Amino acid sequence: QVQLVESGGGLVQTGGSLRLSCAASGRTFSSYVMAWFRQAPGKEREFVASISRSGGSPYYAESVKGRFTISRDNAKNTVYLQANSLKPEDTAVYYCAADGSSPYLVVTATRISVYDYWGQGTQVTVSS
Repeated sequence: QVQLVESGGGLVQTGGSLRLSCAASGRTFSSYVMAWFRQAPGKEREFVASISRSGGSPYYAESVKGRFTISRDNAKNTVYLQANSLKPEDTAVYYCAADGSSPYLVVTATRISVYDYWGQGTQVTVSS
């Protein structure tokens, strides 16, 4: 089992940057595929980015490709999301998620149902 705690959210102007962090408990962090999702008010939770257990093969939603970068440090039990060139439409609660049982496949990494563990979320607000 793993517990996830996000941090790094906040209020930023259009074009600004934020670095979100997700710290995981436990000694088996490297056995989890990690991902970031987000949920804007009145909208469904949507996939943002995912990364394999070893830190390779990052995959991004089209809406953030080229602006966001997912990375992980298995020695620190932490996954990051560097968000650059932020837009008002990026405003949402950002959640990190962990999947300990599935192979890392792009076709499944975007699915909410794949992930076993979720953090409580961190708010990102981008002002215009």
